[in-house]
Amino acid sequence: MNSAAPRSGDGTIGKALEVLDLVAQAERPVRFSELLAMSPHPKATLYRLVQTLTNLGMLRYDVDRQTYAPGLRLVTLAHAAWRQSSLAPIARPYIDTLSETVGETVHLAQLDGGQVLYVDKRNAADPIEMFSQAGKVGPGYCTGVGKAMIAFLSDEARETALSQQAWFAHTAHTHTTPESLSAEMETIRSQGIAYDREEHEPGIICIAAPILSETGRSIGALSVTTSTARKSLDDLSQLAPHLQSTARDIAQAAANWQFPSE
Repeated sequence: MNSAAPRSGDGTIGKALEVLDLVAQAERPVRFSELLAMSPHPKATLYRLVQTLTNLGMLRYDVDRQTYAPGLRLVTLAHAAWRQSSLAPIARPYIDTLSETVGETVHLAQLDGGQVLYVDKRNAADPIEMFSQAGKVGPGYCTGVGKAMIAFLSDEARETALSQQAWFAHTAHTHTTPESLSAEMETIRSQGIAYDREEHEPGIICIAAPILSETGRSIGALSVTTSTARKSLDDLSQLAPHLQSTARDIAQAAANWQFPSE
């Protein structure tokens, strides 16, 4: 997948996608005045873009509340993308089985413009509150699935992905430079396992494994996530065989599936 943020040079389409991103990221219906405050575009340009997107069904306008929200046409497109470009339909039975076996939250993710796109999730029987949800985008450098995927990119693709990270210190355990992460990348490649050691959210830890194509290309990643109140990293390490076996099963099932190149 490759859906990096639109650039100013992308013309009208890029500007329209920027507006869609703003509405989606708000995670609630927004008024035009709110969009104007967030957008770099002049009022007249933004209004024209919003009207066009609404007419095309990409945005939905609530007349009573005077707010904009993602439109149903986006839902249709999202479902098509999920079916055609996502690992989720293929991986569903495997992550169901893994979730039942380990009793913890299981995530399925793919790399999108250097960031993590969560494409499916199975909650633990006793779920815990955390950032990740199917459809959400998270950082690549401080999540187990992100590190697992980036580690198995080609040298050039890995360098590009690392250049796309924010390197923001979410917690005291977060890597804040490419150099601090490089040694761990070597370990991930040698062991085939990555960890999130409370790097994205305090109290949240995970073990992750890449889903690799026949050529060793990273096409996704799988993780088991829990809290430090329930398990330790040593506890999670005992789940590595289950995790890696499931990742291999998904990779084999996906062997004839056409995925975008890195």
